Amino acid sequence: MEVVHPQVAGIDVHKKVIWVAVRLPGQERGQRAVTVRRFKAFWRSLQKMASWLAELGVADAGMESTGVYWWPACHALAGAGIEVCVCNAAHMRNVPGRKTDLADCQQLAELHEYGLLRTGFIPGAQVAALRQLPCGDLRCEWGASRFW
Repeated sequence: MEVVHPQVAGIDVHKKVIWVAVRLPGQERGQRAVTVRRFKAFWRSLQKMASWLAELGVADAGMESTGVYWWPACHALAGAGIEVCVCNAAHMRNVPGRKTDLADCQQLAELHEYGLLRTGFIPGAQVAALRQLPCGDLRCEWGASRFW
């Protein structure tokens, strides 16, 4: 298969820990160098992770969408100029042969390297702002109208 993203990261996100596997071109042709690091899920650690990836020259990262835990990591990477491919965790669950966090991040990196991850929908800034608006007023109007 042809390599689509030559310098890529695979990120496995959890509540307290984030595992990052980086695949870079090796010293010989066709060889890949893999580096794995663990980061805490706090904002400063996420910024260190993003700057480390930027120093390595990583331009693309593949990440599993795990609940709401992927949002801070995605924002930290986007702030560093790294394009993030957030894929559905249900699709990744069906891939055989990976059971540990370490293997998960390595396999995410390998799949994204060949362009085999399907990106999920991430709303733009305007849509995200609209989604955060409270809907309480609409409920109050509906609740008041049923008593008239």
